[in-house]
Amino acid sequence: DGRSVDPEEALQNKVVGLYFSAGWCSPCRDFTPVLCDFYTELLEETEPPAPFEVVFISSDHSAEEMVGYMHAMHGDWLALPFHDPYKHDLKKKYNITAIPKLVIVKQTGEVITDKGRKQIRDKGLSCFRNWLAGADIFQNFSS
Repeated sequence: DGRSVDPEEALQNKVVGLYFSAGWCSPCRDFTPVLCDFYTELLEETEPPAPFEVVFISSDHSAEEMVGYMHAMHGDWLALPFHDPYKHDLKKKYNITAIPKLVIVKQTGEVITDKGRKQIRDKGLSCFRNWLAGADIFQNFSS
C-alpha cells in the first residue's frame, strides 16, 4: 500500500521468499497468481497464519511499471523500493540470471532453496513445511 516498514520487524521469525520478477516478463505473469494463491492460503487460511513473507524485487523498467504490476497482480506483499540500490546486491548475492526466481531464505539471508517456484508448482503448500524445517524458526504455539 506504499508505506514503509521496518524490514527487521516485518521479517522477524519468518521464512522469506525473495521474488525476483517483472510485469513485462510473461513467465512472471504466469507464476505470480500461483504465488498469490500460495501466500493467501498460508497466511489467511491457516490458524495461526504461517510465518511466511514475500519480498518483491522488481526488474521492471520504471517505478510506474513496478507499481502497476503490483496493483494488477500481486498479493499483499512487501517490496523493495524501485530505486533501492540494494536490489543489485541481492541479485548478485543470490545469482539471479533470469526471472522469475523465488529464493527462499532464513531471516539471516541464508538460502533454504533457490527453487521456490518449482517447489510450489510441484508440491503446493506441502513444500512450506520443508522450508520451515530448514529455517530454524522458533514457533510459539499456544493451546
